[in-house]
Amino acid sequence: MTSLTRRTTVAAAGFALVALAACGPDEGDGGGDGGGDGGGGGDAGPIVVWTGDTIPERVTATEEIIAAFTEETGVEVEFVGVDEDQFVQLLTSAAAAGELPDVVGSQPLAGVRTMAANELINTDAAAAVVEALGEDTFSERSLEFTREGDSQLAVPTDAWSQLLFYRKDLFDAAGLDAPETYDDITAAAEALDSPEVAGIVAATTPGDAFTQQTFEHLALANGCEMVDESGEVTLDSDQCVASFDFFGNLMTSYSVTGTQDVDTVRANYFAGQAAMAIWSTFLLDEMAGLRNDALPTCPECQADPAFLAKNSGVVAQLEGPDGEEPAQYGEVAAWVITADAATEPAQQFVEYMLTDGYIDWLAIAPEGKFPVRTGTEDNPTEYVDAWQDLDIGVDTKAPLSDFYPQEVVDILTSGADNLSRWGITQGQGDLVGASLGELPVPQAIGALVAGDVDAQGAADQAAEALRTIQASLG
Repeated sequence: MTSLTRRTTVAAAGFALVALAACGPDEGDGGGDGGGDGGGGGDAGPIVVWTGDTIPERVTATEEIIAAFTEETGVEVEFVGVDEDQFVQLLTSAAAAGELPDVVGSQPLAGVRTMAANELINTDAAAAVVEALGEDTFSERSLEFTREGDSQLAVPTDAWSQLLFYRKDLFDAAGLDAPETYDDITAAAEALDSPEVAGIVAATTPGDAFTQQTFEHLALANGCEMVDESGEVTLDSDQCVASFDFFGNLMTSYSVTGTQDVDTVRANYFAGQAAMAIWSTFLLDEMAGLRNDALPTCPECQADPAFLAKNSGVVAQLEGPDGEEPAQYGEVAAWVITADAATEPAQQFVEYMLTDGYIDWLAIAPEGKFPVRTGTEDNPTEYVDAWQDLDIGVDTKAPLSDFYPQEVVDILTSGADNLSRWGITQGQGDLVGASLGELPVPQAIGALVAGDVDAQGAADQAAEALRTIQASLG
């Protein structure tokens, strides 16, 4: 999946429209171009807001925030849940029909870049929102990721981080260091691997973006980049070959048999059958036993559902032998104001979601929505401070601090400014987006783990496929 949110989604046969009652449009505060008759029918009708986050409880919570926005501003909103698997197709159809939504939310960086490459974004409107809220109130990294040159493509809203989870109790008993480097990870996987417990579990499914997210997390740590600063594909560099070799060795020597995906990785770790696992911050509430459809099942978890939360450590930034500094994969979600939007109410909506509605928005899933707008001009840490007090969980709710030590909270709060991504800062965001459609890296990983190619062969296969994709983009 694109953003490592949970798999359960609302089925979207066409669109799931949720019309919210309102009193009519009001004037917004922003400027920018493109203030036309977009998907919301211009300034005379409701604005249309799409979201890619279609998990039922999140949809309900977002509807409540939007209802409060409508009550306060008089701007009517039609809220549309679009399943991520259908997003590109539906967006293309809407653009061709002249029926683009006014705002698109919960968009990952690849989605933003895909829209930008197809000239579907009102960059002036996004810049106006950032200026109105105060550029210095945002994480610098989040703005860097959502810009192309001097153009502000979208307004960043929240972030999640990829993490390496490890069993502290097993590590302590074996006298092992926290797995912060390639050597640490390999040593721990070798020492702890047994018929009962795999050394590590991680995604290897060829057709899954989660596999690319997992590998990219490890590859960035070794200085492996998808492209260089000139845009040349570099997945067959020495650093990348070494990254494929490292990952392939882990998966074939110290992991479970068969391909692994987002669900099996979690299931193996939750069953106590893995000493390490690569997943995102969204695992934190589930690991604490706060979500009934994803409860830990380890033997110790029967008496204490939070056993794994209490006995797991997390590492965010990793370092490989060829890397210049520790690195970490993560995702920044953003609000996009489209090229055909009714500009003023669209800007007003986005500003509301990052001010009066912001804490409620973060509260939808605090473990995976870290605020990239850290505060206001008057209170620079207002939103980060409030985030730390939010309850995590779905069926049961409790503060993050009830289950995890301050060091874990500190890792999360520092994550947004430490994230790295392939291709985005090199100006190749459209290539990143296109690659997530064809998934050449996961396919190479699949071939590597199956024994069809060695590390050099996997790197060459991925690089050649990516060059073909790049050539097709013109």
